[in-house]
Parts: sequence; C-alpha cells; structure tokens
Amino acid sequence: MNVTIKDVAKKAGVSIATVSLVLHKSNRISTVTRNKVLKAIKELNYHPSRSAKGLVTRTTGNIGFVLTEDHFLRTEPFYTKIFLGTEFVTRDNDYYVLLSTIKREFHEDDPLPRFILEKNVDGIIIAGKVPNLFISKLSKYKIPLVFVDYYPPQGDYNVVLIDNIKGGFLATKYLIELGHKDIAFVGGDITHPSITDRFIGYKQALESSGLSINPDIIITDEDYPSRANGYDAANRLLNQSKNITAIFACNDAMALGILQYCYDNGIKVPDDISIVGFDDVESDISSTPQLTTIRVPKTELGIEAMNLMVNLLKEKEKFQTRKILVPVELIIRTSTRKIK
Repeated sequence: MNVTIKDVAKKAGVSIATVSLVLHKSNRISTVTRNKVLKAIKELNYHPSRSAKGLVTRTTGNIGFVLTEDHFLRTEPFYTKIFLGTEFVTRDNDYYVLLSTIKREFHEDDPLPRFILEKNVDGIIIAGKVPNLFISKLSKYKIPLVFVDYYPPQGDYNVVLIDNIKGGFLATKYLIELGHKDIAFVGGDITHPSITDRFIGYKQALESSGLSINPDIIITDEDYPSRANGYDAANRLLNQSKNITAIFACNDAMALGILQYCYDNGIKVPDDISIVGFDDVESDISSTPQLTTIRVPKTELGIEAMNLMVNLLKEKEKFQTRKILVPVELIIRTSTRKIK
C-alpha cells in the first residue's frame, strides 16, 4: 500500500499541515504532538516524497558529483572511492548524490550535465581536474561548489585536498634513506596542482638531503598520468640515463606503466631499479612486485567533501570558504630495496 501524508495525519489525529511541519522540524509543534506524528510515521512506515518536501523547503535534496570521463575508470578506481565516501555521508543527511561525467576536453558548445540545466541539485562536488571553461559556465548558475583533489587557478573555492607536497617528500626521502641518489621523477599533466605539489615534495626531499636536482632524469611533459604514458616515459628515461637506481612516479598508474616497461625489457624491480608510486590503488597489491606507494585516504576525501557541502548548505551566508588538507602515509611493499 502506498502510504500518503493524509494517512499519517488521520492516524495521528492531526492536520496534514501539522504533519508537514513535523517533517520539516518546525519548532512551532509541541513535543506531545510531534511524538504522536512520529509514532504514526513509524507505524505506517511512511517515507515522504522528495518532491513534496522540496515544495516546502525550495530545495531538491540532491548533490551533484562531477568528474571527467577519463577519471571514471574501472581500472583506476581512485575517484570511484571518493564518490563512495560522499554516499556514506548522504545516508545520514537526507541527500541523494547524482553522478555525471564531462569530457576532458570541454568545449563551448558542450552541454552541462542535465541536473545543472534542470536546476535539480542544491550543490555540486567536483572531483579531480576539470576544464576552466566548464567552471566558468557553471559559475553562472550560482550553485554552491566543493572541489576535491583540485584547486582551480582562479577564484576562491571550498576545497578538499591531498597533502601532496608531504607525500612527494615522504616517497623521495624514503628512497634516499635506502641509499638511492640518482632518483628520477616521472609526471604527467604537470599543470595539475596535485602533480605539481608532488614534484615540489620530490625536489624538497633532494635538497634537504644535499642531493642535486638533475633535470636529465626528470620527465614532466607527458600530457596525462596514465599507464601508457608511464610506459612511454620509462622508455625515454631509461634509454637516456643508465645511472638511475630509483623512480618516483607522480601516481600509481604511471608507476605501473613503468613497472610493465621494466618487465618487458628485462629490468628487474627492485634489484635493478626501485619504484614508488602515489595513490595506493588496488592494482598495487596484484602487481609483481607489489608497489611501494603513498596511500591517499580516498573514501575519507569524499566524506570530507560531502560534510563540507552539507555544512555549506546549512550555514549559507554565514559559511566561510574552507580548505581541508587530508594527510597521506607511506606504504612500503616490494618494489623498493636498500642499496649500498
């Protein structure tokens, strides 16, 4: 049976308007009446429709979650875990999360996600790097925004970021402690703030240990941090420099591509070369050898982002722009070894 608000009102012996006020937590209702209505709701197993509540609150109860198509991959489920974190929070806060992807190369005539055009979200969480043009078009809708793992170059936004500089420092410092001095860096899409910060951490670790930064063993011109580009970077890097004993890759996708190149070309890891990645995706454990990496708490990133959004929607004008930095940790596996 489809229970309606009218059924609840009848069972509780109150008006429909009173039930509506209880549902929306109005302080105009006495405790006795509130308890009667809540008891009727429980006994009838009544669930108010989102559209009906929206008519009263002038909200949709929906939060949009946007990322580029290339970030939504089964093989690299980094952003999928962030999305899962947002879902954990919405379960306790009476929101729904609506997922949409956009093209990595976003053009003027490309449409915005439907839930934006139809004004069917109260706020939007944007995960990963997105084109500036998309942000510009989105700004016209005056929708509250929270960014995860990306800080736009222009504007003042609420963001949840990884401590990328610390992570880059930890990865490189660990290799130095193992005795490595010729440590290469491999990165893709170096204009992405996260990749830039990991590169900064790499350089800081070298400098703090009195090691020089050698541009000949640094590759930052790959257009995207993918496995294929990691493979290509390893081919270029290891053919032009024979002294490299370790590589810090800007993410696990590139590290796994480097690992594959080494396997295909008879380069033993970690006997001939040590490799460290960044992110700690599931593939790291199934690789041979297992990948040493920097663990990013992906689910927690989503939780922090959604908590930020929920608070933003509650506080509205009183809300101050916030930047949350999520810590990382070094995970030591078998792709690295100590050298003399």
